[in-house]
Amino acid sequence: MTAPGTKSAPPIKPRDRDTVINALRAGVVPRLGLQHIQVGRRREIEALIADVTRVADGGAAMRFVVGEYGAGKTFFLFLVRQLALAKNLVVLQADLAPDRRLHATGGQARLLYAELVRNLATRTAPDGGALRNVLERFVAQAIEHAGREGRGTEAWIHARLVDLQEQVGGYDFATVVAAYAAAHEDGDETRQANALRWLRGEYTTKTEARQDLGVRSIIDDANVYDSLKLLARFVRMAGYGGLFVCLDELVNLYKLQSAQARNQNYEQILRILNDVLQGTVEGLGFVLGGTPEFMLDTRRGLYSYEALQSRLAGNSFATDGLVDLSGPVVRLQNLTPEEMLVLLERLRTVFAGGDPMCHLVPDEALHAFLDHCRARVGDAYFRTPRNTVKAFVDLLAVLEQNPGTDWRERLGVVIVSEDRGGVDELTVAAGPDDGEPVHRDDELARLQL
Repeated sequence: MTAPGTKSAPPIKPRDRDTVINALRAGVVPRLGLQHIQVGRRREIEALIADVTRVADGGAAMRFVVGEYGAGKTFFLFLVRQLALAKNLVVLQADLAPDRRLHATGGQARLLYAELVRNLATRTAPDGGALRNVLERFVAQAIEHAGREGRGTEAWIHARLVDLQEQVGGYDFATVVAAYAAAHEDGDETRQANALRWLRGEYTTKTEARQDLGVRSIIDDANVYDSLKLLARFVRMAGYGGLFVCLDELVNLYKLQSAQARNQNYEQILRILNDVLQGTVEGLGFVLGGTPEFMLDTRRGLYSYEALQSRLAGNSFATDGLVDLSGPVVRLQNLTPEEMLVLLERLRTVFAGGDPMCHLVPDEALHAFLDHCRARVGDAYFRTPRNTVKAFVDLLAVLEQNPGTDWRERLGVVIVSEDRGGVDELTVAAGPDDGEPVHRDDELARLQL
């Protein structure tokens, strides 16, 4: 029972509960219900909220979120994604992979763009696939304004898209948007589908695009970043605050075997960073997630590229526990043991659907579980909490499905291991489609005695 004058916690939707539990048991981040399990890192979140607000106001931002495997980078990026959606931004999200990079010559950069746009999300369509929604909103806005001004819709659209035409690659981008609007007016589903296909970066030949849409270029490896800048301008025309791009698993660039391929990707990161720092882009934000090795390794990481190292170096005065979150790098602070306890309490509440009367274990069990983790893996249980969380959710699942089971007995058989992430993963060699030689310059980088 709740005390008089106090409000009980709102119930947790069954969909949110099941999504959170299933995702955490698999060791991945849930897309729904993040607010139920968010703990700590208040200052880091405030710094990213400021970035989101800056983009919504027409500015630009870029952040590198750095943390160990299992420290919560992906969770943090998903949280930022929700913050951006709440600010009426359009959000693109994707993980880098061996076949998805920022720079390539064999189609990998285009595949990254296509994945980003496939996951395009808005506040009203948070699950992705919202490119058509953005275009429909622009067309509806055009019809409304054209009717109010007493002019044709097509003329109003062309006048509105002049700003896009002045940008690199903007003429064909504007032509495709206008083609979609005209096809929408005519009810031509085929031409609408072709326009969507072009904007998603799914055309592989210019000849096919010219036949379908009358344009002479396509979105390919050479113009991915320019296309993102055009998309940022367009979504603002459609009535959104701007574009926010979330890229995770940048360690895949670090693992590229070819030094030339790595450096070309780092050059693309430098180009984006320079544009943001110099204020030459509007309504566009980036947040990139990676490990400390990806950032700090002077042989293979971002710090191996001197221009990036000078821009990303930390504040030399931020020592002795002091932090400076005004720079482009956000190093995720470790969760404290106290915050881990709060996290377990929230997980227990999620399992109970928000009803304290349905808790599967008492407070005593939470402390005993943390003591068990400390004995098993030492301080790593709160520095990289992924495995600790997974083990606790597994324990609750067993207790839920086996009523009457004593949590003390089960605690003795729970296995919690230190999260080593991908430290033993092999580097990824540049493929033959890259058109780049594979330099075996790092064969001894992982030598152990």
